[in-house]
Amino acid sequence: MTKTSSRTAVIPGTADSGSAPRIIDTHHHIFPPGYASRHIGRLLEITSVVPASDYLNWSARRALDLMDQAGVATAINSITSPGVWFENGEAARSEARECNEFGAGLARDFPGRFGMFGAVPLPDAEGSLREIEHVLDMLKLDGIVVLTNYAGKLLGDPAFAAVFDELNRRKAVVFVHPTMPCCVTPIPGVGAPILDFPVDTTRTMASLVFGGTFSRCPDIRFIFPHGGGVMPSVVQRIASVVQRLKPEERAVKVPRGLEYELRRQYYDLAGVGFSPAAMAGVLQLYPISQLLFGSDEPFNSTTQMAAAVNNFGLAAGDLRAIQCGNGLRLFPRFGA
Repeated sequence: MTKTSSRTAVIPGTADSGSAPRIIDTHHHIFPPGYASRHIGRLLEITSVVPASDYLNWSARRALDLMDQAGVATAINSITSPGVWFENGEAARSEARECNEFGAGLARDFPGRFGMFGAVPLPDAEGSLREIEHVLDMLKLDGIVVLTNYAGKLLGDPAFAAVFDELNRRKAVVFVHPTMPCCVTPIPGVGAPILDFPVDTTRTMASLVFGGTFSRCPDIRFIFPHGGGVMPSVVQRIASVVQRLKPEERAVKVPRGLEYELRRQYYDLAGVGFSPAAMAGVLQLYPISQLLFGSDEPFNSTTQMAAAVNNFGLAAGDLRAIQCGNGLRLFPRFGA
């Protein structure tokens, strides 16, 4: 693997590297060669937005070139949907380990440029607990990535309680990536990432509320992509359900209220940053302190997203918080 400089790139339109923000991209995907070749059919089934060559020929060099063009100093990598679990037991544990070792290698070879959210083989709880230990204690990666559902079970399901309790004990950062929901009839010509992914993100957030995971695990720092999916549009509907809970239920599941739980999580702006209407909802619902830069590379353009954040009409301090300040609070090692 050829090493490259760990310098901060100059953002187009800025005077020099001294004035350029150090953008931290928390939603950036990698495709380890073995993983990509084994699962190219699954990857293309989920989305054909990018050609097969983008999966099969992914390289650190090309990723770094795009990051430099956009002014991204650091990208926190992750494995995208369909993840590593394919109802194949021990093979899923090996799949997760291979992907995580690959990501750790990138972080070592390009210090300061790449981080990594480690994949776990949920719904295999025992295998996931073992891999969490390896990811956080041995590889020293930056957090864990999970999908929004596994075999139709959303993340608030009791089946995942032991895994989230351990992540809470470790005060881990958990990046939640959407995937195809169970039992959805697709619309011809409209891929799952267009409609189903944002909805499943919101669905799993609601399950974490009503399943009591948010309140039970206050030390997990969750990151939800795409501005929390459709949450800004349906939050009042969900709030009405919270209000109808029996007092004893509310005391266990949402003791501090829905707004408190939603406003303490983190949200990347991948995709929604291109839409003024979507951004209006995001900025109304969540504090600036909880918003993160996310590109969703290669499914969105890193350079276009970097330019889009300058069109939000934000104060300079708020813009810098989204570009890097909030990310550095989660990942302080990249501030050195």
